[in-house]
Amino acid sequence: MFNFEHQTSINPKKENKKEKQSKEMDAEVVMVPYPAQGHINPAAALAESLTLHGLRVTLTTTISLSKTATFHHTSITIHPLSDGHEQVTQPETVEAYFARLKANLSRSLAAFLDECSQVKAVIYDSVMPWVLDIAHQRGLLGATFFALPCSVTAVYYHLRQGLLRFPYDQDSTVNLPALPPLRPHHLPSFARLDEPRFGVDLIGQQFDNLQRADWIFFNSFHTLESQVLDWMARLWPVKTIGPTYLILQKSKGLVSNHIINLFDPKQDEACRKWLDAKGSGSVVYVSFGSLACLRKEQMEELAHGLAMSNCPFLWVVRASEMDKIKNLDLEKGLIVEWCHQPQVLAHRAVACFLSHCGWNSTLEALSHGVPLVAMAQQYDQPINAMFVEDVWGFGIGVKAGEDGIVGREEIAMRIKQVVEGDEGIELKKNASKWKSLAHEAVEQGGTSATNIDEFVSALRKIE
Repeated sequence: MFNFEHQTSINPKKENKKEKQSKEMDAEVVMVPYPAQGHINPAAALAESLTLHGLRVTLTTTISLSKTATFHHTSITIHPLSDGHEQVTQPETVEAYFARLKANLSRSLAAFLDECSQVKAVIYDSVMPWVLDIAHQRGLLGATFFALPCSVTAVYYHLRQGLLRFPYDQDSTVNLPALPPLRPHHLPSFARLDEPRFGVDLIGQQFDNLQRADWIFFNSFHTLESQVLDWMARLWPVKTIGPTYLILQKSKGLVSNHIINLFDPKQDEACRKWLDAKGSGSVVYVSFGSLACLRKEQMEELAHGLAMSNCPFLWVVRASEMDKIKNLDLEKGLIVEWCHQPQVLAHRAVACFLSHCGWNSTLEALSHGVPLVAMAQQYDQPINAMFVEDVWGFGIGVKAGEDGIVGREEIAMRIKQVVEGDEGIELKKNASKWKSLAHEAVEQGGTSATNIDEFVSALRKIE
């Protein structure tokens, strides 16, 4: 789920300036997520769950993110930091963006931590390993938070170690410890980046000081990835603490992981009413996350495939993508720019989820017992899709043609397999099994809940 793209927005609830500043300076834990929705949401869910244990938590964001999006929280304090975005006047390369992010955010984070007298630990996104150095220089403990599955992280580690070479050999099968055999199309894709080699180097840097981290957290749960976790435990003291949104849901009765929304939520009521009018297990939910950008040809094939499936469908299409599907037959569906995904997945009408297999979406589908039609796009998504189909068994993948486009017949066939076929019965059975195991992990005494309890207990012992 690692996204190189960055985003803008957040409107924290207004409060008295002196009161807000006092809360910030009184924080015991400072969370530093990578500034993109797919990274902020799981980190913020963890932050809020820590407040339910009695900890005072401040979550940092960027000034550019603090202006227009909506941030839903009750107990986290939000503190904007400068990442230098306000000085940017022209498009940047990926390399220039990350150089600016590191240079500016390092300075502003260091200055903020110097003003805080109560902070005991900093929890930071794994793609920003330099935050650990800032924390340790101030005598603070550092916990790295991987918003990715352990399996993908293991592949990234082998890339960094040179045990897996990029560009990949397209004619070979890759065999790595504790992972199933991987074909080149399963491996992380950086093809859509202008500088693929920089992307590989960037994701590798998160391992350079990992051995010095005081805690290593994954947004996953032990039963889901036990084999690769056991292998990782030989290298680092890894702990699973996910699904983080599910921990928060269990604690507060919330059916949402959208801590930050970068899109207009007004269509949420329309989604609910539309779903309420549909039969149980009849609707195909379609979403490719907040960043994936499908080619026009692919959007057209997807629209035709959905129509050919004869299933009603709820399709999330960002405003910037709407032109790609105008004048197409969409009568069986509801098209929206945004929806509360966990609420949709929890609805009785949803039969399956046609997804890009970003990690947040994969965890949400699994946690609601909803089978997937996996249509991976980039980065970690191909590995996630492979695990969904071949290891966890609660989804089925689509196959693209030589031009990289997944055809309408393929899409319709896979949907029907899940919704109508005998194979769909087994997929739903497996999805239900993983749902139960995910909920067990976050219940009191479960592996994820226990790991969070131990973290809180360790912080409480620090004077």
